[in-house]
Amino acid sequence: MAPLPLLIRLNFWYTLRMQQALLNDTAAAIRALAERHKVAYRPTPTDRLGHDITRLSGDEVEIDEPARLLLALERAGHLSSVDAARLHGDYLRAKYE
Repeated sequence: MAPLPLLIRLNFWYTLRMQQALLNDTAAAIRALAERHKVAYRPTPTDRLGHDITRLSGDEVEIDEPARLLLALERAGHLSSVDAARLHGDYLRAKYE
């Protein structure tokens, strides 16, 4: 019976590492896509307004780099909104699972 807790711990660490690898892979794929198309995120006046309204309402929402790059790729026409949503979903799934 003693080996069971060790197996559970090993499985936990393996799962954690696999999730981190998936997160890194998805983020790296998004960065590579942005680099290939020479796209960088530049906030628009509407982005700044949204950020200010969110901040004033008391919420702390910060969009991370992969999400900003997806937004830039979509705005530049290199990704459809469906493809951007799928990639963002994959990224968030890996980040929060």
